[in-house]
Amino acid sequence: MIDYFTFDERLGIHVPDLMLEWDKYCKDTQQFILLNWERVRGTIPDRIAELEQEINHKQAKLSDESDFPRSCKLNTEIADLASIINDLWLYYRADQTISTKVHQ
Repeated sequence: MIDYFTFDERLGIHVPDLMLEWDKYCKDTQQFILLNWERVRGTIPDRIAELEQEINHKQAKLSDESDFPRSCKLNTEIADLASIINDLWLYYRADQTISTKVHQ
């Protein structure tokens, strides 16, 4: 799996990291990549749930926060987590066929 995926620290999952165009891989390699991608995709809803819990925790802190700079920091952290969730949903909903378009 290491040859075809890299761990994205921000997202907390492995993401495709293909060095070739999809059609350049043999069918066995394509199957291997797709099988592993489906395993990764299967973890995405749990990862999203973790991030949503973090957001809820920060929102609870924010509702009691009276320090403006700290409120701004919490808002930024919440927005960052929401952005990660959005990106995870994009990967989750991505077509099962991996292409070089998802190569970063």
